[in-house]
Amino acid sequence: MADALETEALWEDFHRVVNMTSAELAAWLRVRDAEERSEPLPDEAGSATGRHVLAILQKRRTDLTDDDVRVMYKVVDTVGDLVDMDDEPEPERPDGTRRRHRLMTLGHDPLKP
Repeated sequence: MADALETEALWEDFHRVVNMTSAELAAWLRVRDAEERSEPLPDEAGSATGRHVLAILQKRRTDLTDDDVRVMYKVVDTVGDLVDMDDEPEPERPDGTRRRHRLMTLGHDPLKP
């Protein structure tokens, strides 16, 4: 696993970009996966990465695994890339709804202050 200073910096970056609470993210993952005729079990809702982000939000920094650290780096990089794209119009939906939903699946709501 990464050294203590690197893990601490990553922890701070992760919690800076993941601005949704664990309750908000859990609710979003359930809503996002709900279909007209079925709804997944709460523990199975959302993407694997979204569920992993949720699990990390419920941990203490000292309990992180190497897999958690890998996912945290991925989320920080992905959210950073997608937020940087906010100035570019989204061809399919000019209002950016698709990008917002993708960010929310990673725990970042761009409309949240």
